[in-house]
Amino acid sequence: MAAQQRFAGLRQPWQSSHALLVIPVVLILVITLVDIHSPPDVHLGPALVIAPAITASFAGPRLTGFIGVLALAAQVIIGVFHGGLATTNHVVQLVTIAVLSVLVVFLSAVRERRSRQLAQVRSVAEAAQHVLLWPLPDQIGPLQVACLYLAAEDEAQIGGDLYAATRTEHGTRVMIGDVRGKGLPAIGEAALLLGAFREAAHQHTTLPTLAAGLEQSVARYLTDFEPEDEAGERFATTLLLEIPDEDPITRLISCGHPPPL
Repeated sequence: MAAQQRFAGLRQPWQSSHALLVIPVVLILVITLVDIHSPPDVHLGPALVIAPAITASFAGPRLTGFIGVLALAAQVIIGVFHGGLATTNHVVQLVTIAVLSVLVVFLSAVRERRSRQLAQVRSVAEAAQHVLLWPLPDQIGPLQVACLYLAAEDEAQIGGDLYAATRTEHGTRVMIGDVRGKGLPAIGEAALLLGAFREAAHQHTTLPTLAAGLEQSVARYLTDFEPEDEAGERFATTLLLEIPDEDPITRLISCGHPPPL
């Protein structure tokens, strides 16, 4: 099933790219026919370079190069109908289309490589998110749970915001937090806070003592790893929630975090 989904995902952009190839091919045909039937002093051949330029916007370097070859062949046909290929005008046009097509293919290759790099970065960010922010189950004890995470960084899937929930002996404890900073630089502090909560939530009987334990963990981490130029600038805010199984009450303690909705 996974292999079929990957194949379908690859086939869809391949089909869309090849469908869009109709546009530059038709453009080459129209320019060629109009130029052949135009007076000798009208030269539309240089406009053929528009075809590979358009192709580079939706296809890779191979298809772009293919369209560039078609544009060059079309210019050869135009030259044959307008005085032969040996004329200075047609030689210049052929060289111009060839050079510009090569340049467009190069730019297309650079764009494709950067797209692959961006996809790899996003894949790493998603893997880091799954490692740090474990997917919450649909139900924890008697509670139904749902969560949504929207990162502030445009090119990343994880940032300084965090959440965790764990089942304890007498109920469920939840933490929502935010460390200073956004994106990948904030992952270290987020990982520390999440690990400390998952362990300390089972060791402290009250929320104030749990908050104090988390404070000690963060302070020890900052003592060892906080850069000198950011001394005293790194911090985290958390919202701790305790929902007992039996008591009709919810306990909450905020450590500088914005009020919950």
